[in-house]
Amino acid sequence: MTDEIIDKYLKAGKIASRVRKYAMKIVKPGVRIYDICENIEKKIIEEGGLPAFPCNISVNEIAAHYTAYINDPSTIPDKSLVKVDIGVHIDGYIADTAVTLAFDPKYDELNIAVETALERAIEVIRPGIRVSKIGEIIESTIKAYGYKPIKNLSGHSIERYNLHSGVSIPNVKDLFGLSKIEANKVYAIEPFGTSGVGYVVESKEVYIYSLRREGKVKGDLARRIIENVKKKYNGLPFAERWLKNIVLSRDELVKVLKSLVKSKILNHYPVLVEASANPVSQFEHTVLVLEKEIVVTTL
Repeated sequence: MTDEIIDKYLKAGKIASRVRKYAMKIVKPGVRIYDICENIEKKIIEEGGLPAFPCNISVNEIAAHYTAYINDPSTIPDKSLVKVDIGVHIDGYIADTAVTLAFDPKYDELNIAVETALERAIEVIRPGIRVSKIGEIIESTIKAYGYKPIKNLSGHSIERYNLHSGVSIPNVKDLFGLSKIEANKVYAIEPFGTSGVGYVVESKEVYIYSLRREGKVKGDLARRIIENVKKKYNGLPFAERWLKNIVLSRDELVKVLKSLVKSKILNHYPVLVEASANPVSQFEHTVLVLEKEIVVTTL
């Protein structure tokens, strides 16, 4: 890994850290989720980066993949638990970070459990350690507080323009997790914890997509969507909301997006919900693993 690449990862991480702290100031009960997402993504650009994926604002039992849709009227509820997941890239080199905000003291202990699990995982990460060992530490830490990790969500390796590049870092002890952390690689460590049953299911809601492959598409709107996505996002996830200037009708846009998913031109990312509808907490940092140094880029 060259110094130039390391610098880009570090710059992306610094921006992500500043934007996360900004998000912690603007996310409050009563604020419209649409405005939060738009302002966070605008802040990323003002700081000199680009969004690596749409800002995720996942409330209570929603664990991941909720971003505001076009004209989304929803607001942050009172006494809620709100996860803010932010991605930044510089020339494709990504930083991924998340924080959970508790607007009711009853969630404080859950947040402590999950944030402590993240800290413990970062303490042990090094070249050669098995990802299963990291998962074991995350699981035991969260369980020690009386909660459960989300077993079907995980951290992940990161490469240029590739947010989930092949290696999963489990949040539980995984006997099949034989992969080892490698030097000169980047990883997102991402514990999730809950007072529920400890796994997520897909909902019917979908607001985030990515380009899966290039191929022939039918219709002018479909062609314009694919041209826009190819030009702007280079395979990274994008929001339905980011296409709002292409077409006036949201219904028409969603219909075409669904058809592109069906034809396997686009991937889609359904909103993920804790299976027993209990609240979920998430904390995340991006870690640059070098030969003789571990750098948390998003501190």
